[in-house]
Amino acid sequence: MLRFWIIVAAVLVAVMGLSAWSLGAVLPARYLARGRTIVALLDVLSLALFFGLIRWHGGIPEVFLRTGVIVFSIYWMAKLVLMVLVGIGCALRGLYRFVVPDDSILPVDAERRRLLKGAAALPAVAVASGVYGGTKGRTDLAVREFSVPVPGIDGALDGFRIAQLSDIHLGLFFSLEEWRALLEQTAATGADALAVTGDLFDDNDMNAEAAKILDEFVPRFPKGIWFCYGNHEYFRNIEATNEALAKTRIHVLKDESALVTDGTRPLWFLGVDYPRSRSVFKLDGKKSLEAAMQGVPGNAVKVLLAHHPDFFDSAAVHGVELALAGHTHGGQLGLFGMPVVPPVFKYMRGVYHIDKTFGYVHCGNGSWFPYRLGCPPEIAVFRLQKNET
Repeated sequence: MLRFWIIVAAVLVAVMGLSAWSLGAVLPARYLARGRTIVALLDVLSLALFFGLIRWHGGIPEVFLRTGVIVFSIYWMAKLVLMVLVGIGCALRGLYRFVVPDDSILPVDAERRRLLKGAAALPAVAVASGVYGGTKGRTDLAVREFSVPVPGIDGALDGFRIAQLSDIHLGLFFSLEEWRALLEQTAATGADALAVTGDLFDDNDMNAEAAKILDEFVPRFPKGIWFCYGNHEYFRNIEATNEALAKTRIHVLKDESALVTDGTRPLWFLGVDYPRSRSVFKLDGKKSLEAAMQGVPGNAVKVLLAHHPDFFDSAAVHGVELALAGHTHGGQLGLFGMPVVPPVFKYMRGVYHIDKTFGYVHCGNGSWFPYRLGCPPEIAVFRLQKNET
């Protein structure tokens, strides 16, 4: 966890420094020093307010909390977008000067005025993207369906549909009302089973009621609701969460497996644990998966529920047909369906084929930072399909 916060701090310092540099492209020289000072003060103030609200928010109306944190996310993401746009602009300008060297004869002041004139729209674009990502971008739900070819299955399993939710992060940015609405939308897909791959129970005041709500939807999924733990369950009161789950009909898989439906090739769900002692960024889950594999017949169709996608490699070794994970949130920033954040995870977002294993990293339904751009929350649905090849 310490490594996580060190990386967060390093990213914030880098964004602060680079955004100060980017101001040089959009502010006249006479205002630049003053502008950088004001932005630096806003940076420090906004960070203090953000972490203060997160840590000591008791008694503050939810509407004010959400508004304050969303404004914070819009401000910081607008800075990031501005930095990226200015970087692209400077790169293109450098390329142009290289291709057309005669352009360099322009006086420096004239060139700077031309650059400032062309960059005048950048703050507007940055603010617009910040507002979108802090509002509609993080709430506009996508429903994605995938076919998973599986050889040797019969009619009882051919067409079996599994819905996946992940990383709801109940709390300041995801209410119980939103949780119920998400489950209603998921049930409307007609999936046979629901898999929730961790980081659902993230608020001690809401966790028990969240478990009850989830239990209400068990009849809507004929083959049950299945759950594996994420790291945030362990950040909270895991004992109280276990007690709440024990009162429900939810199947909790903790380094274990269970038969879902029988047939020519029976369907088994496997679930692996993610205790707090494991790394946020990289883990070795071989022992957990080996424990979950105990008792699973050799001809079974195996579906793995794992919070961390690092389990995909071990899943392929064990011949798992479908491996579902979350944890990464898909980076929360994307372009053309691809994450644009640094690849701190081997498997970051979407579909991966590892040998004969179909792996999927869910983009998540909530977040602990309320901003998404090009990476909407999602309901993922997987259809097992007979394939004899």
